Amino acid sequence: MYKHTYTCKTPVDLPLGKIVCVGRNYAAHAEELNNPIPEEPLLFIKPATAVVPMAEPVHLPRGRGSCHFEGELALLIGQPLTEANAADVPAAIAGLGLALDLTLRELQSDLKKLSQPWEKAKGFDGACPLSPFVKLDWLPDWDNLTYTLWLNGEIRQRGKSNHMLTPILDLVAYISSHFTLLPGDVVLTGTPAGVGELQVGDKVAMGLEEDWLRVETLVV
Repeated sequence: MYKHTYTCKTPVDLPLGKIVCVGRNYAAHAEELNNPIPEEPLLFIKPATAVVPMAEPVHLPRGRGSCHFEGELALLIGQPLTEANAADVPAAIAGLGLALDLTLRELQSDLKKLSQPWEKAKGFDGACPLSPFVKLDWLPDWDNLTYTLWLNGEIRQRGKSNHMLTPILDLVAYISSHFTLLPGDVVLTGTPAGVGELQVGDKVAMGLEEDWLRVETLVV
């Protein structure tokens, strides 16, 4: 069972809450899937039951079409945020981690054609592998964070926070203007270009900055 943890192995005294995600926060990713670039953040939610530890094997859903990886930067919320300003956000972020936003791509395409929500394609059990979180004892440069995803040893995604259409602090403030973020909630900040289909036997690795965090998993 998943529980929030820090990279220093200490447990996080926060319950697992909702996972708030943003679609198309990198222009290049929107373009690679022939999607329009949104005028404001495109939000959706994964339930807590979607979360699993990324260090454990990733189980692909069977008989539901292709499952794509989308590597993302994850924020652990440590304080309540309601209608916050961007300046209020840093103090409320308890940790910085990495996540896979697993997506049943054909199902998502069908849902989009019907103008229906995406949760059936993105909220299934195991659809959100999460890494441990780097405990923020300092304030990072939120506009200059870099993370990388490797598939079978090859770099497939490299995300830079200064390429986000809505910057991290503005994004969290925007989310809080629509619904309250509670301690233990997680925000996924969008995926860069390079997404693709996973196959059984694939090895996925993700890293944050040079040496802040690295996690690996096997697809089964």
